[in-house]
This record gives sequence, C-alpha cells and structure tokens, in this order.
Amino acid sequence: MPWKAQNIMGLKHEFVLLASQEGANRRELCRRFEISPQTGYKWLQRFAQEGASGLQERSRRPANSPAISPPELEGAVLALRQQHPAWGGRKISRRLLDLSGEEVAPSTVTAILHRHGLISAQASQAATPWTRFERQEPNALWQADFKGHFETAQGRCLPLTVIDDHSRFNLALHACARATTEVVQTQMERVFGLYGLPVQINFDNGAPWGSPKAPGQLTELGVWLVRLGVVVSHSRPYHPQTNGKDERFHRSLEAEVLKGRSFESLAKVQAALDHWRAVYNHERPHEALQMATPITRYRPSARRLPARLGEPEYASGDEVRTVGCNGELRFRSGRYKVTNALRGHRVAIRPHRDRDGLFEVFFAHHRCLTIDLRQEAGV
Repeated sequence: MPWKAQNIMGLKHEFVLLASQEGANRRELCRRFEISPQTGYKWLQRFAQEGASGLQERSRRPANSPAISPPELEGAVLALRQQHPAWGGRKISRRLLDLSGEEVAPSTVTAILHRHGLISAQASQAATPWTRFERQEPNALWQADFKGHFETAQGRCLPLTVIDDHSRFNLALHACARATTEVVQTQMERVFGLYGLPVQINFDNGAPWGSPKAPGQLTELGVWLVRLGVVVSHSRPYHPQTNGKDERFHRSLEAEVLKGRSFESLAKVQAALDHWRAVYNHERPHEALQMATPITRYRPSARRLPARLGEPEYASGDEVRTVGCNGELRFRSGRYKVTNALRGHRVAIRPHRDRDGLFEVFFAHHRCLTIDLRQEAGV
C-alpha cells in the first residue's frame, strides 16, 4: 500500500486506534499497513505517552491543543463550528467532551449557534434523525457507490465511497476520474489488503457493479468479488435508500466538504477528501452511534485478501457446464442467457430441493439463474 505524503498522519492515527482495540492482531495490522512490527510498536508507545502529537515526525514539539475553560466556552463552540460548518449542537457538544473532558449540554451549544445566527430554519428542519437496521458485527456488510459527479478545472470527478454497515467506518473515499471496473477493482484491492474481506458488499444497479437493464446480473467486477468469496448483492432498482448508510454518508460529504467549493484538480479533491475522512472516522461524533466515532466500533476483518484467485469447486451431484463466449449456457437442449461476464467460467446446475422441473444455476456461492423446464414443456 503506497503511503501518500498528505495522508501519512491519518494512516498512522488509524493504525494506532485499530491496534489499540481489545483483541487486535497487531502483527497482522502491521502487515496490512506495510510497516515493520518495530515501527508499529514504536507508534503505539508514542501514542500512549503523548497522544496524537507523538505520531508526528520527530520534531518533538508538542501539538497545540487549546485547553477549553468555562470563560472560553463560547469561543470554543464558535471555533469548532467554523472548522465544521455542518455540525450541530450534539456533534459539537460531544467533540468538546472528547477534546477537553468538559460536558456542555447540546442545548447550550445550539443556543450559542442560534445567538450568532449560525443555524437557519432550513437547517433545523433538515436535522431529522435516521433510524436504520444495521448488521451486528463489522465487515458483515459493506455498502459501496459513487457519489454524483462534479466538475473540476482538470475534468470530471466521481468520489468512490465504501462504508461499513455496522460501524459507519469509511473504508474508501477516492477521487476518481472514471467509473470503470479497472478503477474500482484497483481501489478495492487496496481496501481489502488493508482491512481484509467483508462477508457481503451491496451495490446499486449502475455500472460498473450492476446492470440497469438486467438488475442483479453479475458484471466482471461481481465475478471477481464472488471468486474472492464475497457475497454480492444489489439494491432494488430505483430504490437508492437500500444503500441508505452510504447515501447518508454522501449527504454529509456534500455538506461538509463539497458544497460551495471548486477544485483545480483531482489531487486537490483527494487532499480535501483525505483530511475529511480522518475527521469523519476519528473525530466526528455520529448520532446513529450514540455520539461515538466510527473507528471505535470498527475492527478489521480476519479474512485476508488471497495472493491468487482460485476456481470454484462444485459438489459431485452438480451438473457442471462452461458458459459460452456469448454468455449463454446450454442445458437439456435449451440455451439460457447467464451473463457475458461469466464467459469461459464453469457453473453448476442443481435441481431445486422442493420443486420438480426447476433448476438453479450457481457460480461458486452466487445464484445466477433459475431454469424452469415446466414452462417450456407447457406444464
């Protein structure tokens, strides 16, 4: 994993927070972050003794951490609001507690913001809590999507985002020039190498992970993920709320980073995204997490990215066929369209457990197609 200069402090901070969690496999984290165990333990020791300032390249000068005292409360609230213009009373209250240990009621913070004209009526109406089902463990489900594109002086930018469903931890936030399979796979390989493999990833039905004309059909990216042992699922067509946590993340990204700004280049966008990602994961209190930060609920997956892809193995009772170059499958004198992405791959055909004449087509663990011979026979 190449460490970009503008993001080194964020990666160091992320490493020590993950490695400090109970039960963390520190040597495995060192391998994933591509640092030696000696370096990893040095950072942990410095962080334990000095906090975030201990992760700075040595200049031993301590970081400036303003102490918030009661007479300076209003100034501290306004400073945080200026730094994070989209944060409201609850987030600023929790951040003050994290920074100074001082408890300030959210209503007090909100009153200060109102007094200074920093909360509009529209913002008050928009501050409605979202209540959603979530998975019980980290890495049980990730949600991935592109945020809507916008223009820079260099050209179009499409931010790729990946969110852990349980913790809301952001795993990827990358400024992409194109939404292609190659771009997404490169970024996902980096994420898998760092955080391990999830059980499931949910996408919408747009390219490159879905097909608007054939919702749920595997693409080349989906085939790669299935070969890695990842369950691939798609949102219901025209129902983006199925990927609701990633959609909510996009709203925060728009409000706190992109709104009202213009960028000269993708590199400038990425620098802004890297800075905000560290704030979002490590500092920004999350209301759906009872004002905790996402990194406090996230753990890397124990499932490692394999060095090479294997081919699926099927049971002895399966009828195994190779998908043709046109994405078609031949079975019992019939031809059935599977997907062009599976051409040349072997699939298994299994009779349905409870219904005669019904067969299901699987690629590894993924069900691709149901064949109903009864309809063809006019039953």
